Amino acid sequence: MKHLPNLLSFARLALAPYLFLQLWRREYDSALALFVIAGLTDALDGFLARRWGTSSRLGAYLDPVADKVLLSGTFLVLALDDVIETWVAVLVLGRDILILLFAAGAFVFTKSLRDFPPSLWGKASTAVQIAFAVGLVMHFAGYASGSLVGALKWLTVALTVWSGVDYARRAVKMRR
Repeated sequence: MKHLPNLLSFARLALAPYLFLQLWRREYDSALALFVIAGLTDALDGFLARRWGTSSRLGAYLDPVADKVLLSGTFLVLALDDVIETWVAVLVLGRDILILLFAAGAFVFTKSLRDFPPSLWGKASTAVQIAFAVGLVMHFAGYASGSLVGALKWLTVALTVWSGVDYARRAVKMRR
C-alpha cells in the first residue's frame, strides 16, 4: 500500500498519450473523462502520501513531472491541431522551459540543487492553465460557454507571464 501514491502518479503519466490522442481526434467527451481521471489520481496520490506518511523522493519528482507532461502535452496538441493559438502554447511551454533553465543554472553555478519550490504565482498560473484546458475541452464537448473559455485564456496569459517574471526574479535572488 505504501507504493500506491507513486503507482497513481505513474498511472497519470501513462494516461497522457491516450489523452493526447483523444484531443487530436477531437473526441472531447473522452478527453474530458480522461482529464477527470487524471485530476482524481493527482488529488488521491497526494492525499494518500500525506495520510499514510509514505511521501518519497521518487514521488516528489514523479508527481510534478506527470502534471507537466499532461499539461504541456495538452497545450502542444491543442496548438498543433489549431484549437488554440500557437502563441498561447508557446507562452505556456516557454515559461516551463525557462523555469527548468533557471533550476539547471542554479545547479550548475552553485553545485547543489537548492530548494526551488513553486511560488504562489506559479501555482495560480498552473491552476488557471488547467482550468483553461479543461474549460476548452468542456466547451467543445458542449458543456461550457465560449465566453468562459475566452476569459480563462486571458487569465492564463496574464498569470503565465506574471509567474514567469516572478520565477526569474527568484532565480536572480538565488544567485546572490
